[in-house]
Amino acid sequence: MRIHPVDRARATKNRPDLVAIMAVVLFASVFPVNLLPSAPNELRGTDGQLSGKQGQVLLVTVPADGRATEVVGQFLGRRVLFFPGTVSGYVGLLGIDMQDAPGTHELAVEVRHPEGPRRLSYNVLVMKEKYPLQHLTLPKGMVDLNEDNLVRVKAEQEQVRTMLDAVSRDRFWNGRFIEPVSGQVAGAFGRVRIINGQSRSPHNGEDITAPIGTAVVAANDGIARLTVEHFFSGKAVYVDHGLGLYSMYFHLSEATVQDGEAVKRGQVIGRVGESGRATGPHLHWGVRLNGARVDPYSLVKLPLDSLTTATR
Repeated sequence: MRIHPVDRARATKNRPDLVAIMAVVLFASVFPVNLLPSAPNELRGTDGQLSGKQGQVLLVTVPADGRATEVVGQFLGRRVLFFPGTVSGYVGLLGIDMQDAPGTHELAVEVRHPEGPRRLSYNVLVMKEKYPLQHLTLPKGMVDLNEDNLVRVKAEQEQVRTMLDAVSRDRFWNGRFIEPVSGQVAGAFGRVRIINGQSRSPHNGEDITAPIGTAVVAANDGIARLTVEHFFSGKAVYVDHGLGLYSMYFHLSEATVQDGEAVKRGQVIGRVGESGRATGPHLHWGVRLNGARVDPYSLVKLPLDSLTTATR
């Protein structure tokens, strides 16, 4: 095909523009950026860097003034609810699940104002925790369940799941969290358990050995949402501390509170026992934070006394 002189001149004239366009496309493919000023900011971690190990609770403060109507975060598909905690910001408890994948993940926060939302982005480095291995030998009937017990266990798990999915919009807890019983701490959180030679799910709470009948107290203010006797956990109390934070107390010899009862930090809610699947008298103390299984002692270590007092 012949190119007429006019066409050749036009092609030569447009070549620099074509080269420039190709250069921009190539640059954007290597270094993704927003080419349109109106496009939302997709840069991650621009507002801060956080880090913690699997099973840890992090205290997160974000800048927000009194005009904010709500501050909500998202981390690995789990909601993080913030509350007015300081003069200049909102505070949230971020739970890293015991099996969250190591690596850097985004905590996306939305600060909602009457004039429109403001979005913040934090990078959270999740570090791997080394959990010990535990071999246990238990009666066969407590491990290999018959049909009746299997039906019972599934119903009990659904009951607990439904309760934990309900998130109170109010914060009930105030100040630091305390240990619910004085005794020997087993360091059992996260243990990879081999029961009767079979690999089982990791231990998602801490075990504290104490004599039968020792008083068990609430770790902080809250509402007793569920007092039950289940196949695995035995006699148990679940306390709702608000904003998706629950503490649980298993293997009790008795529960001393009722469903719906408000409890205070340090109030006796039960007594140590060995009910359910237990190898001896102890308290299994667990914590769920917006669905994340976290080490309860990580919660105890947080400096929470200086935060704004919760009101109900």
